[in-house]
Amino acid sequence: MAEIIECVPNISEGAKLEVVEKVADRIRAVKGVRLLNVAPDAAQNRTVFTMVGDRASLKEAVEVLFDETLKHVDLTKHKGEHPRMGAVDVVPFVPIVGATTEDCVELSREVGEIIGTKFNVPVYLYEDSATSSARKNLANVRKGQFEGFFEKIKDPAWKPDFGPAEVHPTAGCTAVSARPFLIAFNVNLGTDKLEVAERIANEVRFLGGGLRFVKAKGFATDDPNVMQVSMNLTNYAKTPIFRVVETIRREAARYGVSVVNTELVGMSPLQALLDCAAWYLQIDGFKREQVLEAQIFEGGSD
Repeated sequence: MAEIIECVPNISEGAKLEVVEKVADRIRAVKGVRLLNVAPDAAQNRTVFTMVGDRASLKEAVEVLFDETLKHVDLTKHKGEHPRMGAVDVVPFVPIVGATTEDCVELSREVGEIIGTKFNVPVYLYEDSATSSARKNLANVRKGQFEGFFEKIKDPAWKPDFGPAEVHPTAGCTAVSARPFLIAFNVNLGTDKLEVAERIANEVRFLGGGLRFVKAKGFATDDPNVMQVSMNLTNYAKTPIFRVVETIRREAARYGVSVVNTELVGMSPLQALLDCAAWYLQIDGFKREQVLEAQIFEGGSD
């Protein structure tokens, strides 16, 4: 069985589309890698790339992504809604087919060493690759962001896992991991009050007492009359998308605010979307095998 691993690097550039395309072109040129999706966001000034390949090809793809990104992204001049500590902020690996979490942990360490050695960027391992409990949660690693890391990195507790023990002057630091599949999903609210989105984000996220597998933050968007609850859903089977959306809808109603629309950033497993379809349509006894494309491409009985 062929080895397929997903890699979802995020870079701190989403407004200059010519830069995003240059990075994408470098990835597309790597043999054995398929670039499945490119999702730039101008307001957050961030782009999510989704690619798949084996370990060898993904190592090369991440290397060329760094090489191109660091030519164009200077965090001393960067402004955006999304928290960031690096020009290439995160590089997570997800096992898909013929690969294990342990394989991805090993890959994350190999990639971390390349980044630290070749690009002189400090690297922190997080999630399943974390070298300490304090580094498992990405939010804890990234706390302080680029500007705060110049002091944070002096603390022996925050010595990088790879690379120099000083922040790269323009590229900052990078977090690399092996982790389960994550769905980046946003809910846009019809309000001009950022505090409403921030309150709802706090109410829905796990750390605020909300849903177990939800990380959330409130953001402004390009539209002054629309605010956003931006989320990472870390286990769509146990906390499905529809439950998140309906929880936010009910919380928004308390403030007299409606849900304008939702956004899927990057890609999602088919099953996560089928679960939504079955729930909203109230299809009794719905099965994946009833989806035509699933039968054609995944195989099934005659």
